[in-house]
Amino acid sequence: MLSFFFRQILLTIPTFIGVTLLAFVMIRIVPGDPVQIMSGDRGLSPEVYAERMAALGLDRPIWEQYTDYIVKMAQGDLGRSMYTKESVLSEFISRFPATLELAVAAIIFAVGVGLPAGMIAAVRRKSVTDYSVMTVALAGYSMPVFWWALILVLIFSMTLGWTPVSGRMGLIYFFQPITGFVLIDTLILGEYDAFWSALRHLALPAVALGTIPMAVIARMTRSAMLEVLQEDYVRTARAKGLSPFRVVAVHALRNALIPVVTVIGLQVSTLFSGAVLTETIFSWPGIGKWLIEALSRRDYPILQGALMLIATTTILVNLVMTLTYGIINPRIRHKR
Repeated sequence: MLSFFFRQILLTIPTFIGVTLLAFVMIRIVPGDPVQIMSGDRGLSPEVYAERMAALGLDRPIWEQYTDYIVKMAQGDLGRSMYTKESVLSEFISRFPATLELAVAAIIFAVGVGLPAGMIAAVRRKSVTDYSVMTVALAGYSMPVFWWALILVLIFSMTLGWTPVSGRMGLIYFFQPITGFVLIDTLILGEYDAFWSALRHLALPAVALGTIPMAVIARMTRSAMLEVLQEDYVRTARAKGLSPFRVVAVHALRNALIPVVTVIGLQVSTLFSGAVLTETIFSWPGIGKWLIEALSRRDYPILQGALMLIATTTILVNLVMTLTYGIINPRIRHKR
């Protein structure tokens, strides 16, 4: 068991180094000069331009910049924003709860809708219900996030007026954050009107972000359930006279959940990348919107730091999943 744990942890090291190198180089080759963008339309003399490039360390060879970045990162220093001069880590920490809250709401929506839909489709195989669920799942998987988000805004915000268009909470509400999670903070402080406002603001971004994972989970649940429902122990359970609900919910679902849980874990990892578009469309003050703003200004420290922290989160989630599988299924521990 311990050798399996250490092997999996060691495998993450080259992955992490590869991600740092790729993120650093890709950001540098994106067209646009941060010093020119910072100066705006005023223009700079060659002397001032060279002085600012040197102050930012951008006049050195790229390998020197990368080495310096890795050394500082190993010391816990991810640099400071070129514009706000704030620490990258502190800005990330202040925005991460908003993204995490959105991601959790999205995965709750995806599992809450996708799992029952897949079960119903499997039980009613080749029926109108089955075809309807699979059609909706295919449509949900195929639609671009930004297009689906705009459709939701058009229907539920602009036409029906049920939900706000953007933001995280109504502007009339103000309180000192405790955990950074608005829903939790409003409940702790007893601000129930603010909680309802935050919930309404969260609804559309969560649905937009969770639609693709919902479609994937529904399709995987249907496939897993169809396979399990043909097993002998399920036939035996039916022959004993158990109710259809008990056969499906107790005997079949438990075994069908194993591949579904794998898919859910993978979808959690992809939610952070999908949040970039969703947060931009809904003006959600999280990591995705922060990244887009930094990209438009070529704020290299922010881009590098945010990408590294997101990649680290994804790697850690995958590591925890792999270790969990090793605990659940001993055969995985012995695979080379």
